[in-house]
Amino acid sequence: MAAMPEGVTIGEDGIRRCRWGNSAPEYAAYHDTEWGFPVADDVRLFEKLSLEGFQAGLSWLTILRKREGFRKAFKGFDPGKVARFGERDIQRLLADASIIRHRGKIEAVINNAQRMIELRETDGSLAAYVWQFEPSRPRTPRNGAAVPAVTPESQAMAKDLKKRGWRFVGPTTAYAFMQAMGLVNDHIKGCTARAQAEQARAAFTSPGGDRARVRP
Repeated sequence: MAAMPEGVTIGEDGIRRCRWGNSAPEYAAYHDTEWGFPVADDVRLFEKLSLEGFQAGLSWLTILRKREGFRKAFKGFDPGKVARFGERDIQRLLADASIIRHRGKIEAVINNAQRMIELRETDGSLAAYVWQFEPSRPRTPRNGAAVPAVTPESQAMAKDLKKRGWRFVGPTTAYAFMQAMGLVNDHIKGCTARAQAEQARAAFTSPGGDRARVRP
């Protein structure tokens, strides 16, 4: 029998996953069907950027367990609706135990919704914008090697978003976003989802079209 690749474990359902995907029940479906699979939907992209901002200083598991609460509180992360939130909405959110009650992060989501509307006017869509930062060469995570927290592409994205007035989107947050939304495939070799994510990317048409990728 072949040895189990380092960093990969078999779940109770017999599926090989990156170790973290088997570390908690809530992680399995997220690992198998979302993380690393390409996304071009603006609402999903905005939701993920928003939740990554809320994750700062916390675990993703904490956010994942509260995701439905976040979706309800932020009107499904519809940027047009969130952009119109005012002080009354901020007070409502600060009293909502189903989310992370952090004023700075709440205000950042509202601000970023406003900046997203501006970005759509200049770049067409959030999807067209973020997919410019897809690395030109796919990276294969080495078994046992640490996955980077920051890359030149995530630094470039974070720098540009900051220039555009976005908040709580630093280089580490940007890379976590890129991992989750399929701009990179950091599933470890030997993990069942790695090949599935690769197939999904091969069938995916980048919303950036023929626009040149951003060169860090």
